Amino acid sequence: MADKKNILSKIPSVDDLIKNEEIVRLIDLCPRPVLVQIIRDYLDEYRKELLSQVAEGRDETINFKGILDGIQYKVYNKIAYSLKHVVNATGIVIHTNLGRAPLCKEALDLLIKTSSSYSNLEMDIEKGIRGSRHDLVEDILTELTKAEAAAVVNNNAAAVMLVLSTMAKDKEVVVSRGQLIEIGGSFRIPDVMRQSGAKLVEVGTTNKTHIEDYENAVNEETALLMNVHTSNYRIMGFTKEVCSKELVSLGQKRGIPVIEDIGSGVFIDLSKYGLPYEPTVQNSVAYGMDIVTFSGDKMLGGSQAGIIVGNKKYIKSIKRNPLARALRVDKMTLAALEATLKLYLDEKKAIKNIPVLNMLTTNIEEITKKAENFYKKIPESLKQLHIIAIEDEFSEVGGGAMPLHKLPTKVITIKSTDRSSNAIEEALRNYETPIVTRISKDKVLIDIRTVMEAEYDIIINALGTIDERS
Repeated sequence: MADKKNILSKIPSVDDLIKNEEIVRLIDLCPRPVLVQIIRDYLDEYRKELLSQVAEGRDETINFKGILDGIQYKVYNKIAYSLKHVVNATGIVIHTNLGRAPLCKEALDLLIKTSSSYSNLEMDIEKGIRGSRHDLVEDILTELTKAEAAAVVNNNAAAVMLVLSTMAKDKEVVVSRGQLIEIGGSFRIPDVMRQSGAKLVEVGTTNKTHIEDYENAVNEETALLMNVHTSNYRIMGFTKEVCSKELVSLGQKRGIPVIEDIGSGVFIDLSKYGLPYEPTVQNSVAYGMDIVTFSGDKMLGGSQAGIIVGNKKYIKSIKRNPLARALRVDKMTLAALEATLKLYLDEKKAIKNIPVLNMLTTNIEEITKKAENFYKKIPESLKQLHIIAIEDEFSEVGGGAMPLHKLPTKVITIKSTDRSSNAIEEALRNYETPIVTRISKDKVLIDIRTVMEAEYDIIINALGTIDERS
């Protein structure tokens, strides 16, 4: 026990450390009381680790520099923001865990301008009276979709719930059994429907639903017919679905509104760029859907939002629902969304300037050039430390869209002779700017499709520190 006391007495005190030059510099970054508490907590951990080493007969040398480095690491970790820039090197374009769609420059510019000052969020400037935040994006949404009216809430699940609460509370909503999907975070369409107060009526089977199934389910309690686009999975083989036109025709025949949740907000037919066809919002409106709901931050490429377009009569009621206030969006969401939507007035600009669309439509020739440019920037010293090459691979659309489609891509592969791929992946992920990669065939893959050119140096710098941190 005497030996333990002697060893512990050699650990510098809080007072000694707080006077150290390297620690003193941290006071500009971290308030002194917080810094003192960090030092105390770190020393408690250090003592426990040291005693553990003594008990196991391991080296018990006091590492003063290690203590300083440990405290500095704790301080930097404390002051760092929880939400931070992450390099998406996975090749998943719409990566839900990494914030889905990165915003375009136009959205960022408008967001900063309007959120760093007062704005006309709820004021009609021309008339000098209170206005509605819905008006800020309604005109551009109706122009792009050809719908009569529009409203925006905080996400698509909220949009669906608000529509059902307004149009079908305590009434029946008929939907195909094969469309009762589960979306991200274990949220399921039936759960959203129940929360809205609507009564779910399932028709058909998992793989086959006919128009007669809907028609036979209609009664005096039926408020809506609902179509849900199953964007995040596909049923193959012996299948049958009722198309939007058929459902609209039945709704008109029986005097029942028809609504459609298409999930991702696709405004451009991307099949002309080599991707699978996805239903566009404009087509749903043209088919006669009374209400269409979709996300703002998936294929549309804007801020997180649930967008509702359709019949003016129903949209008016939706806006008046008390839930609409609870689910409303703020000025930053509206600014980013409006700037993104404006780009869709010119398809070429949208494809070029909206990051998600640009990544999805970039051809393999352009991806190859990006990969070669990245490879050329890697110092020879790093190429001698690691086995680095350019290889063929496939990217994914992500965000629950086009689940079966693979996008040909180029990846930078990294393999080390003395580090496992898992160790390299972990080191990159824990770099000061996290770099999220994937592993295949015992190699770390950096998919160039989702890496922005401004991020090349971040990755190269991170690779240069792997040996230090692994």
